[in-house]
Amino acid sequence: MAFADNLKAMPGVSHLCALNLIDAADSIVASIENKPGQAGSLVVYNHLAQLYGAITPEAAKKGLELYAEHTEDARTNPGKHPNIDRLIGLMERGETLRVKQVFAV
Repeated sequence: MAFADNLKAMPGVSHLCALNLIDAADSIVASIENKPGQAGSLVVYNHLAQLYGAITPEAAKKGLELYAEHTEDARTNPGKHPNIDRLIGLMERGETLRVKQVFAV
């Protein structure tokens, strides 16, 4: 399925303003905000966190499947899709990021 179709099948995120991604040292390494250009990634990362409890290497692999056609574009153009690049790196390094939801007020 295409990325747009995958997004429609995942839970909505209107209740979130962001997700913070936290490494093993308890540092926030990235935030994905609920704004144009990041909203799709917010949906994917939130879905992965709900399924796996964190962004594990296994979750990252699933995320790359969900990003569909954008995954190959990210592989051939490193830096163009930083949220996909992050999943590739987590999978390659075997690392996990915890996810903290930031709720909209």
